Amino acid sequence: MPLYQAIVLALVQALTEFLPVSSTAHLILFPWFLHWQDPGEAFDVALHAGTLLAVILYFFKDWLTLLICGLGGKYPSRAAPEETAQHKQLFWYMVVGTIPGAILGKLFDKQIEEHLRLPIIIGVSMVGVALIMWWADTRANLTRKLEESGWGDGIIIGTAQALALWPGVSRSGITITAGLFRNFSREAATRFSFLLSAPLIAGAVAAKLPALIKMHKAGAVELPLSTLAISILVSGIGGYLVIAFFLRYLQTRTLKVFVVYRIVFGIIILVWAFLQAGLR
Repeated sequence: MPLYQAIVLALVQALTEFLPVSSTAHLILFPWFLHWQDPGEAFDVALHAGTLLAVILYFFKDWLTLLICGLGGKYPSRAAPEETAQHKQLFWYMVVGTIPGAILGKLFDKQIEEHLRLPIIIGVSMVGVALIMWWADTRANLTRKLEESGWGDGIIIGTAQALALWPGVSRSGITITAGLFRNFSREAATRFSFLLSAPLIAGAVAAKLPALIKMHKAGAVELPLSTLAISILVSGIGGYLVIAFFLRYLQTRTLKVFVVYRIVFGIIILVWAFLQAGLR
């Protein structure tokens, strides 16, 4: 893969991992539209390592607080007892929310990878989730704060996150939508979604990394380390900027533009897929 293609796909990953438009769909469809060669699993892991780095760095203080308080400590040291208790509870809500995605990923990731990464499936998913997102976004009572989250939120939003294994759904899109149905504000639902994403992305990278390191040492991975490193850097920096933009954007705006984008893009995918099928 040429370096310019790697950079383009790294930017695509950075832009679409955290916006509710499905990074999986875009990473599958960009090479398909442009007739580029599939870069392979090593490149996919590199891109996710970059966006993992982005979400960890952006929420570093939040995760440090949650980890220390969740494991029985107190941070910051001057925090009130009720604040420490809130952080402890939120940490365990995140733990519970990670479990459904981890289980389904372990059981079905291979089957989904082999059988469901098809343009027609992705196009239908893009449109279908857009309509659900629109329904959730038009609700009137989106006022709950992140501090008001509970066990039900962790379970429901975590289960929604597991559905993102289906290509075209979008992990951020479906978890933010679930948060809106739980009456969180748009910003609170998005922050919950991004915090929840870190353990699952980390688990996916950690699960695939050892085998890929062995493959690279054996010469079975064609991409040079320099290309993988640049891809991680680009997706990481881009992802960090997208997180900052999106959280600020939702303070005063709705998800309407992303609903429209998903519907238009989904229709384009379906039309293109049917045209391609008709030309065979």
